[in-house]
Amino acid sequence: MKKKKYSRSSGIGGQAVLEGVMMRNKDDYAVAVRKPDGEIEVEVDVFHGFCHGSRITKIPFIRGVFNFIDSLRIGMKTLNYSASFYDDEEAKETKLDKALDKISRGKGESILMGITMVVSIALAVGIFILLPFFLSSLLSSYVRNASLLAILEGVIRILIFFAYVAGISMMKDIRRLYQYHGAEHKCINCIEKGRPLTVRNVMRSSRIHKRCGTSFLFFVMFVSIILFFFIRVDNPALKLAARILLIPVIAGISYEIIRLVGRSDNIFVQIISAPGMLLQRLTTKEPDESMVEVAIKSVEAVFDWKGYLVEHFGYELTESRIEEDVSSSDKEG
Repeated sequence: MKKKKYSRSSGIGGQAVLEGVMMRNKDDYAVAVRKPDGEIEVEVDVFHGFCHGSRITKIPFIRGVFNFIDSLRIGMKTLNYSASFYDDEEAKETKLDKALDKISRGKGESILMGITMVVSIALAVGIFILLPFFLSSLLSSYVRNASLLAILEGVIRILIFFAYVAGISMMKDIRRLYQYHGAEHKCINCIEKGRPLTVRNVMRSSRIHKRCGTSFLFFVMFVSIILFFFIRVDNPALKLAARILLIPVIAGISYEIIRLVGRSDNIFVQIISAPGMLLQRLTTKEPDESMVEVAIKSVEAVFDWKGYLVEHFGYELTESRIEEDVSSSDKEG
């Protein structure tokens, strides 16, 4: 059968969790975790995003804000689920846990998750938005040009981000998380390159993907430089307020860019994608086969990859075709 034109995006995405991978396909998601006993546990559920079903979540530049919030929510939820397999069995419920459950009528865990998310966002804003602003302000007595000062603020922001990513990548637990991140990317790349989802094919696929959250964060940094360069106020307090208030705008623009990047492959897209994809070499590591097995379980729980290959690549899938030797294929970078 003649193959159809190559389709770049499968529409699925995910993230690494503790000893596992979460994959999401529209409203369905699956979390596959390698338990301490070596078995793979898979949970499949439905996630309805913020303002689910509302037209406002479909409006370009606005939808990115809701998507960002949803990504944080499902990310925190699935991380907590994967961590539950590795909790200390002797850990006891504290008085605070009991009091919170009583006050919230059994929703204590959800409240704590919400508080954790708010604190995490506040820390991120403080480190990557406010800190570069204050550091660049210290140079204002030496740099009189406002345009150059805005650029220096952006450069400082990117350097802090790179230093943070590089620093945590040295931690053993984070490195394993990055390996599962690599397994997630490899599975998606394997499918989108038209290859059957086997351990062999996944291991041969690239761990770098254009739609990665790492690339999204880089676009956030880049867009912030441009906005803060053109949107200027003289009052320091107003400058600080503008940087906080523009965060949803930056997220919305960055989301549209990452969508464009995931659906196109022209030279302009390749150029703007290059820095984020380079950064992914820090946030992803090569997984082993056991990690890939976990990622495959997560994909198969929410995505019909065989049907996808038939529809987009004209495959006539048989067991022999799925298991065929692909040694003649070139390994991706």
